[in-house]
Amino acid sequence: MQAQNPMVHRGALTMVVGAALFLLYAIVFFFRAFSGAGFELGVPTLNGVTQQQLDQLNPAIMAYITHLHVATAGFIAATAIAVIGLAWYGVRAGAWWAWITAVISPVVGLAVALPLHYTGSFQLNWVTHLGPIYVGTVIFVVGALMVLVAWTRKAPAAA
Repeated sequence: MQAQNPMVHRGALTMVVGAALFLLYAIVFFFRAFSGAGFELGVPTLNGVTQQQLDQLNPAIMAYITHLHVATAGFIAATAIAVIGLAWYGVRAGAWWAWITAVISPVVGLAVALPLHYTGSFQLNWVTHLGPIYVGTVIFVVGALMVLVAWTRKAPAAA
């Protein structure tokens, strides 16, 4: 284990703030699934079709979409909670395995989820739809890099 230093502490705290934004996004995502105000943040219609129109066409489709949104919110929240714990307890304690796991977990989620947003299959306002995730990601990455720099910096030689 690495000895605790202020930059590691600040970096881990910054990682926690980024992951907390993921958690906040998951909470909003969860409640939006039941609000009936568009499909997701930044996705008011699917190519002009509203939730109400889709529900009239086939209520099972909207029930299924709601089910997927609730499940997605749950997995985003679960990942955020795990990353918060890893960063606050493991990274601050100097555990490389905790830093690696805390970084890999959201990277896998983002690598799977983000590419489909850029296929043009549906219209979205990327600022409201993806902006919060990008902000959380940037904050998280800054914290992860702060920790990495602190851990890889050579200690001054003893006189």
